[in-house]
Amino acid sequence: MRSLAELRRSFPGPGRIDWIGVRPERLAPLESVAEGVVAETGLVGDHSRAGKRALTLIQAEHLPAIASLIGREVLAPELLRRNIVVSGINLTALREFGIRIGSVVLEITAPCAPCSRMERDLGPGGYNAMRGHGGWCARVEQGGLLRLGDPVHPAR
Repeated sequence: MRSLAELRRSFPGPGRIDWIGVRPERLAPLESVAEGVVAETGLVGDHSRAGKRALTLIQAEHLPAIASLIGREVLAPELLRRNIVVSGINLTALREFGIRIGSVVLEITAPCAPCSRMERDLGPGGYNAMRGHGGWCARVEQGGLLRLGDPVHPAR
């Protein structure tokens, strides 16, 4: 029988980047991009800063859950104000290992709580629909280039 430590390191395969977004200034809508350079401050061209919230990530598999909770068929990722949408790997399970995407290494620092704009952007109940599905904040340990479709792995 495998140990709990072995089970926690076992992933069915790599994930992938499904969407990348930047907001050129505070409160601006997110703009979808095919690739982005990650520096200590987050994605170059994004209104972000170095530290625990340099990047925000959300699990693609959570988008249908949020959409369902607000009575929609689909939900555009830019409405959720996260920088990166990842599919195929559990971000919560990666928290203790960090994330490697090519040369980029991220440390997951904290859950990314929804903001009051979710009520405005998603409609009544949008804030509560995001609770528990809001994704993660991350600090940049090593910068580099990210592209749509890049594989996502545990960093350690």
